[in-house]
Amino acid sequence: MKNHRFALISIIVCVIAIFAILFSSNFFSSYISSRMNGGAGWLLPLVGIAALLDSINPCAFSVLILTIVFLFQIGKTRKNVLQIGAIYILGIFLTYILIGLGILETLQFFGIPNFVGKAAAILLIVLGGINVLGDIFPTFPIRLKIPESAHRTMSVFIERGSMLSAFILGIFVALTEFPCTGGPYLLILGLLHDQGTYLQGLGYLLFYNLLFVLPLGIILAIASNPLLVEKVRAWQKEEKGPMRLVGGLAMIVLGVFILAL
Repeated sequence: MKNHRFALISIIVCVIAIFAILFSSNFFSSYISSRMNGGAGWLLPLVGIAALLDSINPCAFSVLILTIVFLFQIGKTRKNVLQIGAIYILGIFLTYILIGLGILETLQFFGIPNFVGKAAAILLIVLGGINVLGDIFPTFPIRLKIPESAHRTMSVFIERGSMLSAFILGIFVALTEFPCTGGPYLLILGLLHDQGTYLQGLGYLLFYNLLFVLPLGIILAIASNPLLVEKVRAWQKEEKGPMRLVGGLAMIVLGVFILAL
C-alpha cells in the first residue's frame, strides 16, 4: 500500500509540475484564457471535474452506509432502504443547491469584484494540501471532516429510520460537511460569478449537484443489496485514506490550473 501511495503521489506531483511549466508559457496561457473567456465551452468540463472531486466524500458515504446497515438490522426491506436512502440523498442535493444559490446571490448583491474564482482556487489548493498532509502524516493536527460534536445528532436521525429523519439527516450532513469539503464548489461558484449569467449559473449548479450526488446513488444501489452491504462497508473503510489523498492531489491540480489562466 505504501509503495502504491508513493507512486501515486509521484505521478500527480509530476502532473502538477507539467501544468506549471505549460502555463508558465505566455502563449499557452493566453490561448487557454482566450478560450475560457470566449464562451462556456471550458466552463462545463471544469464544473464536471470539480463536482466529481467534491463527490469523493468519505463523510457522506459513511453516513449513508451506516444508515443502510441500521435499516437492515431493524428489519427494513430493500425497497424501504432504497426509498429512505434516496430521501437522504435528496436532502443533500437540495441543501447544496440552496447553498450555491445563496452564495451567488450574496456575491452579486454586494458587487464583489471578479477575482472570486482566483481566490477560491487558492483556497482549493490549501484544502487539497491539508487532505494530502493528513493522509501522509497521521499526526497532522488539521483534519477536514464533520465535527465530532455532530456525530451524536446524526446517530439520532439514523436510529429513527424514517423518511423525514432521512431528509433532515441529508440536510444536516450537507451543512456540516460543506465547510470541510466544499472547496471545489466554492471554486465553481467563483467562476460562475466571474463569467456566467444568473440563468447560466442556475443550470451549472443543477449539473454540478447532479454529478455531486451521483456516487451516492451508485453506493445506495449497490449497498441496498443485503449480500453486498458489508463488502461495501469494508471497501469504504479501506479506501477512505486513498480517497482523501487522491481527492486532495486532484484539488491541488485543479487549483493550479485555474490560477494559471
